[in-house]
Amino acid sequence: MSAFLLSVHVLAAILTIGPVAVAASMFPRFARQALVAPDDPRRTAVVRILHRITRVYSVIAVLVPVFGLATGASIGVLGDAWLIVSMVLTAAAAVVLVAAVLPGQRGVVRALADDAGAAGPARTVRRLGMQVGVFNLLWAIVVVLMIYRPGSTTGVGL
Repeated sequence: MSAFLLSVHVLAAILTIGPVAVAASMFPRFARQALVAPDDPRRTAVVRILHRITRVYSVIAVLVPVFGLATGASIGVLGDAWLIVSMVLTAAAAVVLVAAVLPGQRGVVRALADDAGAAGPARTVRRLGMQVGVFNLLWAIVVVLMIYRPGSTTGVGL
């Protein structure tokens, strides 16, 4: 059962967090292009699609920690420091995504739809680049912890 849970956990991470990381990372570049040429419907459409991918896959990505906790419980590592740190970092990444990245993207998409001035959205786009970088860095650390597992008795790690 543990192997099944771990497989679902890893697949969910690849198939949900990966698209969120890529779409959110691409968003600032294409948002800048759309803000420069707001009359180009293709550029605006790309920004809307990237926001939709980020939003939809973020919801589905809830499966990652759910199956991660189930896997941790099944193999008896819920109290291990590396897993606790991973859970805290996962929660931090979720907060960055839900509290900063998604609202920032939504604001840019609305500004493009309303033909608002580019000054406010341009600042938001610059901030989004940094916020997405933090989100991706947190996930990179979690992946390293999941593979390296400091203190592990499997022979992998410190």
